[in-house]
Amino acid sequence: MKYIDEYRDRELVEKLVRNIKAISKKDIVLMEVCGGHTWAIQKFGIPSLMPENIKLISGPGCPVCVTDRRFLDHAVALSRVPNVIITTYGDLIRVPGSTSSLNEEKSKGADVRIVYSVLDALKIARENPTKKVVFLGVGFETTTPPSAAGLINAKKEDLKNFFLLSSHKVMPPAMGALIDEGVAINGYIAPGHVSVITGTSIYEAIPRNYSVGCVVAGFEPADILHTIYMLVKQHEENDYKVEIQYSRAVTREGNMKAREAINEVFVARDDWWRGLGTLPLSGLGVNEKYAAFDAERMIPVEVEPTREDKGCICGEILKGLKKPNDCKLFGKVCTSSNPVGACMVSHEGACSAYYRFNR
Repeated sequence: MKYIDEYRDRELVEKLVRNIKAISKKDIVLMEVCGGHTWAIQKFGIPSLMPENIKLISGPGCPVCVTDRRFLDHAVALSRVPNVIITTYGDLIRVPGSTSSLNEEKSKGADVRIVYSVLDALKIARENPTKKVVFLGVGFETTTPPSAAGLINAKKEDLKNFFLLSSHKVMPPAMGALIDEGVAINGYIAPGHVSVITGTSIYEAIPRNYSVGCVVAGFEPADILHTIYMLVKQHEENDYKVEIQYSRAVTREGNMKAREAINEVFVARDDWWRGLGTLPLSGLGVNEKYAAFDAERMIPVEVEPTREDKGCICGEILKGLKKPNDCKLFGKVCTSSNPVGACMVSHEGACSAYYRFNR
């Protein structure tokens, strides 16, 4: 099978592991900042193949995990408004807010619907002209273009009952903020899907400003091991730069049409990240041209004061300072069927991946 079996070939994997061990002499800390990579690294047991001097840590790569709890509280407040339909991707529905979740509100009668794309949300808006349909926009540059396309289409159709509540974020500010905070990182396993959209030019300030390498990785075992080899080689040679391992999908320029759609609809703004707080120009809000479709502006609600769960260390996990099994709640109070923190809810969360593959 093209691009699957050949990237899981045992001989290739063993060769890559030998090559890594042959060149790796210095201690090195590598962080992945993509939830898909977090899942793959744990699923394929990559840490168990590494020598002791190579440490792999998880960063803020899960979009649901880093989403502001106030955003969830805002979504819950909107779900309680009469004649409002909330449309959302499935993993967000179970994330706890301060006192409730969308799943809990749905059980109480709120009209909360899981959709598979923004096209489903637009269809619901067309079919319910007397109701306000709010699509929850969550994710990095991978999921931002569909949200942008949704607003562009709504504007073309003059669909007056469709709205977006945006929690879209961009990755580079968080990558820089982690190093500024003093988190020990020698190299980034850079996001694959994000980079398909953005291209690799967005990471070029990281090696320049911090002497930390960035290699964009694919998602199969050989992809990840090859990426680790490339980062180790940079570290051993003190030659930090942006490289593309995932060359079958990623270019320096990225997807220009998708980037144009993002620029058409969104404007950069400060945004809050779990574990990192508010980061300058790390989020994307709806711009003035599309203000009529912005749920924040057009559907005013009172949002309850935000409260964080005591005992949950999701913020420390997202910074790579702790591992999921360092949490007192992990696997006991907090499980996949009863998640306390966002990192256990999402398929891409570190706690979820550890719970599934590395308990």
